[in-house]
Amino acid sequence: MNKHTTKCDAAHYEQRAAIMKAMAHPSRLMMVDALAHGEQCVCDLTTLVGHDISTVSKHLSILKNAGIVEDEKRGKNVYYSLKVPCVLTFFHCMESVLKAGGQ
Repeated sequence: MNKHTTKCDAAHYEQRAAIMKAMAHPSRLMMVDALAHGEQCVCDLTTLVGHDISTVSKHLSILKNAGIVEDEKRGKNVYYSLKVPCVLTFFHCMESVLKAGGQ
């Protein structure tokens, strides 16, 4: 920590890193991208990513704990939606980096 960084600043950067870490998996990125088009039930997201329901539920739990998605239970189904759609702005930024030769 340099003289310009306070403990408060460091904690804030830790929180930012936790959000980025929550999205740092291809399956979670696919799910967030799908949720950009509207809410989805767990069963649809399971089909999308091609994993079993327990794996998809774990991924969704990580995204929910990071504050990226929220869920609503309706009958036997659980539906997920983006809690903060502004996360899609970051997706656009990532695409710009890719186009600029970042990967």
